[in-house]
Amino acid sequence: MQLWRRKSLWLALSVSWLLILLRVFPVLRLAEPARRQAGAPQSWPRWLDAELLQSFSQPGELLEDGPQPPQAPRAGSCTRGACFDTSRCRGGGLKVFVYPAVGPISETRRKVLTSIEGSRYHTASAAEACLLVLVLSPDTPPGECHPALPQWAGGKNHLVLGLHPAPCLRIFQLGQAMVAEASPTVDTFRPGFDVALPLLSEAHPLRGGALGRLQQHSPIPGVALIAVAGERGGWYTAGTNFSACPWDGRCEQDHGPKQTHPGVTLPNATFCLIPGRSPDAVHFLQALQAGCIPVLLSPRWELPFSEVIDWTKAAVVADERLPLQVLAALQEMPLTRVLALRQQAQFLWDAYFSSVEKVIHTTLEIIQDRISGASAHPSLLWNSPPGALWALSTFSTSPSDFPFYHLQQGSRPLGRFSALIWVGTPGQPPLKLIQAVAGAQHCAQILVLWSSKKPPPPRWPETAVPLTVLDGHGKASDRFLPYSAISTDAILSLDAHSSLSTSEVDFAFMVWQSFPERMVGFLTWSHFWDEAQGRWGYTGERANEFSMVLTSAAFYHRYYHTLFTHSLPKALRTLADESPPCVDVLMNFLIAAVTKLPPIKVPYGPWHQEARPPPLAPGGPRLGAEPQPAAQDCISQMAAGFGHMPLVSSRLRLDPVLFKDPVSVLRKKYRSLEKP
Repeated sequence: MQLWRRKSLWLALSVSWLLILLRVFPVLRLAEPARRQAGAPQSWPRWLDAELLQSFSQPGELLEDGPQPPQAPRAGSCTRGACFDTSRCRGGGLKVFVYPAVGPISETRRKVLTSIEGSRYHTASAAEACLLVLVLSPDTPPGECHPALPQWAGGKNHLVLGLHPAPCLRIFQLGQAMVAEASPTVDTFRPGFDVALPLLSEAHPLRGGALGRLQQHSPIPGVALIAVAGERGGWYTAGTNFSACPWDGRCEQDHGPKQTHPGVTLPNATFCLIPGRSPDAVHFLQALQAGCIPVLLSPRWELPFSEVIDWTKAAVVADERLPLQVLAALQEMPLTRVLALRQQAQFLWDAYFSSVEKVIHTTLEIIQDRISGASAHPSLLWNSPPGALWALSTFSTSPSDFPFYHLQQGSRPLGRFSALIWVGTPGQPPLKLIQAVAGAQHCAQILVLWSSKKPPPPRWPETAVPLTVLDGHGKASDRFLPYSAISTDAILSLDAHSSLSTSEVDFAFMVWQSFPERMVGFLTWSHFWDEAQGRWGYTGERANEFSMVLTSAAFYHRYYHTLFTHSLPKALRTLADESPPCVDVLMNFLIAAVTKLPPIKVPYGPWHQEARPPPLAPGGPRLGAEPQPAAQDCISQMAAGFGHMPLVSSRLRLDPVLFKDPVSVLRKKYRSLEKP
């Protein structure tokens, strides 16, 4: 009996000591990007389990790093309601006017101005603008920090933007103006009013940008666990056997290998330790691009776009006073959690940070969401691929309405489609095509877009589904306008010269229902890089590999009409109108840029007459005749407009079961796909 009592007492004492140790020595905490109340600045990270932090140290007891530079006073009482007049935005929504540059313009400012002017929110009239933007350059002399602006009015409905650290922000009289600043300190940042920008290098590209470096689902053998941010943008890898802090330069020992790479700016490790000082924020984007999980050591700056981005899914905030515990916690992190953090870091880099254009458009989209209120993007659209820049809130605010969220939401598109038949020049009524499509099992309506100079026929054939004739404007891109008459999610895009059977339409629609975010088509093209000419080209030669499908016979989601009309630069749409084959290329570019996936090919009977694109690059593999001058550089110009080549090659073709198999015709569901 006494032995049992002694064992019980020993067990109780052990459990008590374990609980005390766990409470006194917290290991690793994740930062919560919850919105703080305005007027309550904090210089310490916001912890998920604040009660454990209080048992270790109170924020007020922490020692300061040293004297801080003087900050410009900001109107702490400024909120969206007090310092921003939303009534100016009710008519046409957010309209943005940017003050033109005076005198010589720097490369940084040129990129910002180009990005704003290329946005769908830009207006050339200051009178009709809802938001007026003043761009500050890092090289602006202090004497020119107070330009005379006729529409200033105390800064109301103004945005002062500094993409790089600008001395003017410290002495500029902001008044009621919002501030979009690179890596602002938490002491001066006004949540819900200012916008935190990333700290970019001077060489950051205007558009497109480099792809992320994450190539595998797990760390490559031999890759270091930790990379530590060094001075002047450098990195060095370090081991994990430290007897003191491995990141503040005051370590007594450093048993890990130190490798300095002065010419390499991206780390090659699983975790990237980044000090909390504002100048170290430049390492943050480098870690995101490299697929290295940022471990922020008590950061003193506001994380970029923290108002909409959930950084707990991509980064870790750790206590810089507990180096050994932090290292142990990183080593013990489950591999599934590591993969999820790395993948989210890569998504955020590609969606919002890889170019100046994306940074500026994200800033404007955040302000638009503030104005929209209840009709703004939900958090899922901001923090799930492809991101809020590709999910226009003017189309919908429900994720289930977008093609790329159907599977994530556990939903499926409606089981009907609308056939949109484009009739150009020469305009002959596609009577046979209408009858074939109308006989499809899931056809809901037929829309004939008449863009021919000849008048449409007075009578059309009788069909089992409604037939509507729409007036076109004679442009090749007319087929991609968001017509209100389209009543289904799925669109079957056709032209008057297409030739399809009912079985081919039925099978292609069944395939599209499983892949609603992609294009599913019959005729394919393939792009290639022409080394001799130094540009992109494409060909319609039959091959196993392809990267585009012709929109003259293809299924896709109707949302891409909205994206085509409202998100693409006007210059690219004009280029497509000048050369009709470019329309197919542009729509394929758009969908590939959104989904990062190739189209899907379905079987097309050899009895149909295949369409061939005019060759765009002379000297390509068996391209035939010399291309037309207007179409010669189509694909290269579009790649330049996107900033990269978004097309993805594929060799996948989906066929129906028993297609062309030697079995009875009665056993085949799509009997007309195989003709004798």
